[in-house]
Amino acid sequence: MAEQKPTTPPPPHATSGLGLAIGAAAIITAITGIAFWLSYHHLHDVAAGNGLGMDPARAWAWPAVLDLFYLAGELLILRASYLRTVDPWAIMLTAIGAFGSIGLNVAGVGTGAPVLQYVVAAVPPVAALLAFGALMRQMHLWFARRPETTQAPAVVTFERAEQLAVPPRPKQAPALPAPDEEQKPEPPAIAYRDARCAAVRPLYDDGTRPGTAVMRQALIDAGHGRVGDSTIRGVIRAEVEEHEPKLADYPPAIGRTA
Repeated sequence: MAEQKPTTPPPPHATSGLGLAIGAAAIITAITGIAFWLSYHHLHDVAAGNGLGMDPARAWAWPAVLDLFYLAGELLILRASYLRTVDPWAIMLTAIGAFGSIGLNVAGVGTGAPVLQYVVAAVPPVAALLAFGALMRQMHLWFARRPETTQAPAVVTFERAEQLAVPPRPKQAPALPAPDEEQKPEPPAIAYRDARCAAVRPLYDDGTRPGTAVMRQALIDAGHGRVGDSTIRGVIRAEVEEHEPKLADYPPAIGRTA
């Protein structure tokens, strides 16, 4: 019977961080719903007072022309984040819906009103924009940390390699290096969550901390395509230095472009 290896429990900060993220998401979702309701109700009043007062159904449906544009645009931006790309149409839809809602909420107050009334009218659509944007940003960060499913694992364990060897070969003592040959220490085998880290880790071997341009080129050369600067620094390099904290203390690679 094969011996089972004990599983390592998650670090305490990971559990507490998940709880904080869930709590923040719940609060942001509540703020978003309340802000959208206030904005929608005020846009209904604007529509009712400007040509749709005799048709209550159309007065209530009219605000959806803006708010649904905004929601659809945000969801399309989230989909683009999942696919690791940029959708200009999604950004345009979001801008039209958000800024159109803000402008019409403020314009619905009318002319000559006190300044505070304009502020009150602008707060709900602005709060909806910020709160929903904050919620989508958390999803963007989660998708950015998602490893590529189509790529091979970054590390293959020695036990698995020995099982695949047919027929088994006798183990030999490693060859001793020549006296005048200088050996460079090999980086430790680490099972990265994001497989792209394996293309960035060798850049530290010269004793310097690579910059964004160097890491981007290494990712392109490894076949990962063009990756955004925030993902390179905040996700890939952050995970490499999370496993080996000493790398973060390396001096920057000034002047190195390749």
